[in-house]
Amino acid sequence: MIKHQPLQVYEKQLCLSCLTGIYGCRWKRYQRSHDDTTKWERMWFLILSCTFFLLLIWFYFWWEAHNDYNEFNWFLYNRSGEWSDGSIPILATTAAGFTYIAFLMILALCHVAVGQQLNLHWLHKIGVTAVLVTTMIAVISVEQLWGEEWGIIWISLQATGPFLHIGAVAAITMLAWLVAGQFARAEKSMFQAVLLLAYLSVLLGLYLVPLTITSPCFMERSRLKHRPDVIGHQGAPMLAPENTLMSFRKALQQNIGGLEVDVTISLDGVPFLMRDHTLRRTTDVQKVFPERQHEDASMFNWTDLQALNSGQWFIQDDPFWTAQSLSAKDYTQAANQSICTLRELLQLAARNNKSVIFNLRRPPAGHPYYESWINVTLDTVRQSGIPEELVMWTPDSDRQMVKKIAPGFQQTSGVKESVETLRRKGIVKLNLRYNQASAQEIREFTASNISVNLFSVNDPWLFSVLWCSGVPSVSSDAPQILKKVPYPIWLMTPDEYYLIWITTDLVSFTIIIGIFVLQKYRLGSIRSYNPEQIMLSAAVRRSSQDVKIMKEKLIFSEINNGVSSSEELSLCGENGYDGYTNEAITPVDQHALKMRIN
Repeated sequence: MIKHQPLQVYEKQLCLSCLTGIYGCRWKRYQRSHDDTTKWERMWFLILSCTFFLLLIWFYFWWEAHNDYNEFNWFLYNRSGEWSDGSIPILATTAAGFTYIAFLMILALCHVAVGQQLNLHWLHKIGVTAVLVTTMIAVISVEQLWGEEWGIIWISLQATGPFLHIGAVAAITMLAWLVAGQFARAEKSMFQAVLLLAYLSVLLGLYLVPLTITSPCFMERSRLKHRPDVIGHQGAPMLAPENTLMSFRKALQQNIGGLEVDVTISLDGVPFLMRDHTLRRTTDVQKVFPERQHEDASMFNWTDLQALNSGQWFIQDDPFWTAQSLSAKDYTQAANQSICTLRELLQLAARNNKSVIFNLRRPPAGHPYYESWINVTLDTVRQSGIPEELVMWTPDSDRQMVKKIAPGFQQTSGVKESVETLRRKGIVKLNLRYNQASAQEIREFTASNISVNLFSVNDPWLFSVLWCSGVPSVSSDAPQILKKVPYPIWLMTPDEYYLIWITTDLVSFTIIIGIFVLQKYRLGSIRSYNPEQIMLSAAVRRSSQDVKIMKEKLIFSEINNGVSSSEELSLCGENGYDGYTNEAITPVDQHALKMRIN
């Protein structure tokens, strides 16, 4: 009985099977292909790439918008009437979608690297489409509802631009391995020219991007101005309920320069501190006066306001995820806060010699003090005993009358106008959102003796950029965090940055040249040999059994007048070669060939 040895040896390419299986559900060897990718699949790769870059921008935007999460949640509350932290689910779903798309993108690039045909599975196509549509809807929604927040991208690039440039150059340098491989494998000169031109264009663009990167932190260290004063916006709302005496005391412990609050006038003429139009979010009005919970806060008299608790909501809603970190004493104290009057705040500020800036909301029509709201507030300020120079007066109504009665007030405006207009109005201070004044405008206003305060600045990176811009003061919901920033996060001279820029580009270009030479030598030399030479050169490191198998394959390919595919001649495995089908050879022929080899 003649016992034939197997003529087919299959290499267990586990990594390749996982690669093609996860991306296109091609788990079997016969399902894989080295043929060119179809135009349809190329289109899906383009869609996948566009989705990846769109998600990358969206994820970057939402990550940098961390400074304004509280503002976003407050915005949602004003529209829905219910408090919830909407930033968490958005950030979580964005991170999940980005991880999924990035994983598919890596798999696609690996397909290109090993020469496999791209074939995205239909389930992944549905997933990519869903992520793309969802992201586009999110972008459009932000543009329509919160369009001013897009400015955070341009400001954040002043802090991250130099480092993003280095990361982008590193990424395009690593991509050179794939590009060089495609360039070396390509048989058409036109394809090689287009591929090389496109890659070099992107590379040159990235190398020259620093020409467009500007940051106020590119300066000589000797030119850095003194640290901006931090004004506690509503006190320290991360450590205690906003606009309460506890919150202001917590802010004063952080060595702040002043306090910023929102003022409303009660039905009986008592100015008190309240940011919202209603009392639903920050008090227990739904429990005490359920039938009046939707009324304007200014339609309550002071006696009714004193009956409300303005601290329980902070414990229950935990708007900044900080309530559980409070000590037992602070936890109990926070839960028993009451609404604070403007007089109490001013007296506290006067005792600590801190300035106060407040935004005054006019009562609705029909309110007893609808016409005299300025006079009531002015009388309260003057009777509190606070020095006039510590008061930053913001209301535009009856400003000339206020200047005559209290000439020592620092006249403050929330509208950015020309220096000449501000001087004519007697404005000495501006109170603007952080994205409403550029570094150049801040310097111009400061040179004209007009101080600028920017709100709300909560993240250290934003505080650092504004510090480099020369802003005199910022309002913050997180004075305890900014207290830990004694110096800008980074500061470098223009010459230092130019050195980093040029060094990065030179190192990248050198590595890319080396990669192209290596790939050309590696892949070009393989194409210069015929299959028999490749197999025999590898046989030196193979066992005699492996050499016999190679000979069998060569003889079979000669009989069939064919050439082994690149997959059959793969030398990547350690235990043999991929399978080889020879259905045209009968068992008798196989036996004869076996005898010939032996």
